Parts: sequence; C-alpha cells; structure tokens
Amino acid sequence: MRALAGERTERPPIWLMRQAGRYLPEYHRVREAAGGMVGLCNSPEHAVEVTLQPIRRFPLDAAILFADLPQIAAALGQSLEYLVGDGPVLTPPIRSASDITEFLSASGLHEELAPIYETVRQLTRALPEEVALIGYAGAPWTVATYMVEGRGGGSSEHAVVKQWALSDPASFQPLIDLLTAAIIEFLDRQIQAGAEAIQLFESWAGILPDPFFQRWCVKPVAAIVAALKAKHPGVPIIAFPRGAGLAYDGFVQATGVDCVGLDSTVPLEWAAQKVQGELGRCVQGNLDPQLLVAGGPALEVETRRILHTLGSGPFVFNLGHGIVKTTPPEHVAALAQQVRSWAAPLAY
Repeated sequence: MRALAGERTERPPIWLMRQAGRYLPEYHRVREAAGGMVGLCNSPEHAVEVTLQPIRRFPLDAAILFADLPQIAAALGQSLEYLVGDGPVLTPPIRSASDITEFLSASGLHEELAPIYETVRQLTRALPEEVALIGYAGAPWTVATYMVEGRGGGSSEHAVVKQWALSDPASFQPLIDLLTAAIIEFLDRQIQAGAEAIQLFESWAGILPDPFFQRWCVKPVAAIVAALKAKHPGVPIIAFPRGAGLAYDGFVQATGVDCVGLDSTVPLEWAAQKVQGELGRCVQGNLDPQLLVAGGPALEVETRRILHTLGSGPFVFNLGHGIVKTTPPEHVAALAQQVRSWAAPLAY
C-alpha cells in the first residue's frame, strides 16, 4: 500500500499475476471439488481457499481476489461456460447495436456478482494482517473483446471486435459505455466489501491503433478512475495496459492511475526515468513469466536487473503477464525469497 501511494519502500513488495491457479496442485483439487471454473468462481468458500493457497506457500505481500474476468459479461446477460482446452465461452456473442439492446442489461448486475462480494468480505477476515487484498476487473475494452469474439484469449487478431470498433465506432460506443458503468459499480462494491487496492486488466490494449487506443482504452479507464477516486480517494488503482508500448506514459497521465503494470517488453530504464522519475508514479512488473518457468541463473540475473533498475523508486515486483501453468512452485518460492532479501539503496 505504501508503494502504491508513491512511497519508496525499504524493499519492493511482491505479488504475482495469476499467483492463484493452475500451476499449484492444490488448486486443481479445489476446482474439481467446486465442479469446474464457474462453480469455483461463484462459490465464496472455494474462491477464498484458492486465493489463500499462494499466500500460505510463499512470502507474498498481497493477495488478488480469485474470480474470472468474463464474469461481469455473464452478469450483464451472456451465458458463460468453460470448455476443456478452449477457455471461457460467452454466448450469444455481441456483434451489433441491436445485440446490445436485446441481450444485455445491468439490472441484475449485483445479484449475479454477489458471490464475488462475499468472497472479498471473507478474505478480509481470512488474510494475514500484513497481506494486502487487491480487487480487480477487466477494463471495458478487454471485456468487450471477450463479449464480441465470444471467448477469452483466442486469436490474437481479434478480427471481429476490431472490425466493429474501428469501422463503426458509433454503434460500438454503447457497449463500452455499458461496461464502464458496470465496472465502476462492480469495483465500488468490491471496495465496500474490503478490497484495499484495485487492478484494472487491459489485457488487449496493444491491439488498437492509437486514435482508437485513446477512445476505447484511455478514456474508459480514466472515467473509472475518476468515479472510484470520487468515492474512495484513499484506495489506490493499478492499471495494466499490456502491449501499450510508447503510449504507456501518456496512459498514466491521462487516466490518473496510481500505479501502472508493465508488460515484459517495456524497457526498464525508460520506465524508471519517465514513470517513476518524471511522473512520480509507482510501477509494477515486469519479469517475463517464461523466466519463472526456467528458474535458476536466468531467473536470478533478470530479477536482480529489475530490482536494481526499478527498486529505488516506488515499485511493486510482479510479472509482465500472468504465471503460466507449467511454472514449478519452487521457482516462485525462490523468486519471492530473492525479492524479499533485496535491500534498496539508501538514496535515489
């Protein structure tokens, strides 16, 4: 929390995107007991358990709520299921302005998302006092890609959603507006339930040309930040605009986020100079998840480089994307220990 507020801490705090999940054997047992991913996300008992699993195993400084990004799409009216080998599938896909009107509504939003709020409440009691609780949501553009394509991840081309958003932005705008309003309410309720910080995942920021990046990524995130700050000025907000490249610093300035997550391609020296130095903001990241899979000297060397380059400013150690399922848990333990044993230089 101190680092997110812009403070230079004695060592960087550490948490990892997807730190709860498929690389942990105990996760699979709970998911099976819950009857699959939908059951897991909608059962506070099971969601709390998998959120706590990495906290029990590793010396991490924050837990992130276990939920799944497309749950808000399901709460707005789509059906959500998980197919083996295919991830989340949303039906019907939203492909037109008439689809928005016919299939989507925020009227049952909080009723559908109530299990998530209960998970947050239970986590506030279950987590150790020194471990911060991060709530989260997908940002509007990223959730829209799921809703329009009908699935999460999938083809990196995202041809269907881009054709609509780029060729007919006026008819696409109501989907972004609906999502922006819903995400504000969703995150507000998470904060009320006890989330101490928020992360917005803009996983597909990097697929848009600049004018559309400004319209579909920057402006909606800025609106969410402004609305949450008006109600909860003390709650820090992290945004992760993966693939934003040269637009990273402009994104930070325009949105007003407290901390920006860096993907693995962002040059560290640039982030230290522009974001930490000139903008005075916290940065989070940006170890390549495949180095965590590799472990050993390669992991140690790159971790040391990141710590030395970013560790003198406000900084949260994390990955440049989520942990992959082939990651050995012992590599996570080694990483956490290396970060926790590192001491920041005495002066900038």
